[in-house]
Amino acid sequence: MIKKIFLSFLFICTISIINAQEWQTDFKIAKEIASKEHKKLILVFQGSDWCGPCIKLDKEVWSQDEFKTYAKNNFVMVKVDFPKRKKNKLTAEQQEKNYQLAEIYNKQGFLPRVIILNENGKVLGETGYKKMTPEKYIKLLASF
Repeated sequence: MIKKIFLSFLFICTISIINAQEWQTDFKIAKEIASKEHKKLILVFQGSDWCGPCIKLDKEVWSQDEFKTYAKNNFVMVKVDFPKRKKNKLTAEQQEKNYQLAEIYNKQGFLPRVIILNENGKVLGETGYKKMTPEKYIKLLASF
């Protein structure tokens, strides 16, 4: 009985790892991965713990298995976060990197802001939160 429970637990953990969203926080590393794997980059500017539309986008699209599977094969995801709660505070170095990216790609400061780049860093398109299914959001991102 214990063996069956352990095997079930192991299976669930394996499935969770396979479907885990791999978010990068270092743009330079993300560009290297995108170039090596010939994938598009997606920069997601968000306020993960206070921005309502950002939280909805995460819940309705980013965290859905359909999107995670597609993203794993097609994108390098970069999280550019601006949390407000003390418990979610970023390191000073990460905050500075995020502000530098915002100066280049999100001067207006819109949140959420989703910027699609080619593997060389050229902007292909941008969007934000839209009330869509993961399938429709994938089609929107793929259209850029």
